[in-house]
Amino acid sequence: MTVTPLGIPRRLLEFTVDGEPVRAPEGSTVLDACRAAGKDIPTLCQGDTLRPWHACRVCVVEVEGSRTLVPACSRGAEAGMEVRTGTERARHSRKIVLELLASSVDLSTTPKAAEWIKEYEAKPDRFGAGAARMDEEPRIDNELYVRDYDKCILCYKCVDACGEQWQNSFAIAVAGRGFDARIAVEHDAPLTDSACVYCGNCVEVCPTGALSPKTEFDMRAEGTWDESRQTETSTVCAYCGVGCTLTLHVQDNEIVKVTSPHDNPVTHGNLCIKGRFGYQHVQNRG
Repeated sequence: MTVTPLGIPRRLLEFTVDGEPVRAPEGSTVLDACRAAGKDIPTLCQGDTLRPWHACRVCVVEVEGSRTLVPACSRGAEAGMEVRTGTERARHSRKIVLELLASSVDLSTTPKAAEWIKEYEAKPDRFGAGAARMDEEPRIDNELYVRDYDKCILCYKCVDACGEQWQNSFAIAVAGRGFDARIAVEHDAPLTDSACVYCGNCVEVCPTGALSPKTEFDMRAEGTWDESRQTETSTVCAYCGVGCTLTLHVQDNEIVKVTSPHDNPVTHGNLCIKGRFGYQHVQNRG
């Protein structure tokens, strides 16, 4: 017999989203409730396995009685609140944020970024060619993953995944202040000289492709990366007895990437270096 833990029942909170009554379990965020109600709110820094940082401000909404726009990803749902997701004020704010990001960061590998820029009629080019950018070459100092800080939006998800929320390696931190803030390892040293254990959990949560598996980076450079041609197969990692679920991403009969389901109760999307990067033996046909 399989026993399924149900957890402590949570009371339902009643409030309105765009004038429509909704109910959400106590402890939910406004973003959770809006998505459950079918409202499409863009977000970049929110992760389903991490505590919200409300750093990118793309998900802002209006809440009755609040002086400022609030980030839906971190604002807790409250009984009786009135939430408006598509007001002119909220849409204008999202448009400006997208313009600022796209003018200073390469969003070419950010899922849905191009759609949002079109939807909100954002015009990043209006800031001109002199908009501040990193203009830094991708850092390729190992054979497992690449750091391309020209695509980094400082969402801090990699910091959290490497730190106390998951891996506890603390190899990644924020260096510098203000406009000079950037993601780096200790003393901005090469990754090979840091405390990194190459689990790749930072790669898993990166929303923009600033961190990517080297296989994906190389295939994109060659023009061969094509997600429409990729299939996904679930299996179990054979390296140890934990039983982590793996999702094998296969293109042209070759494994090109390994991930793990975020809703898996064992991994929550996290893997070790063997599970995420140790698949070469499967393809050793020599």
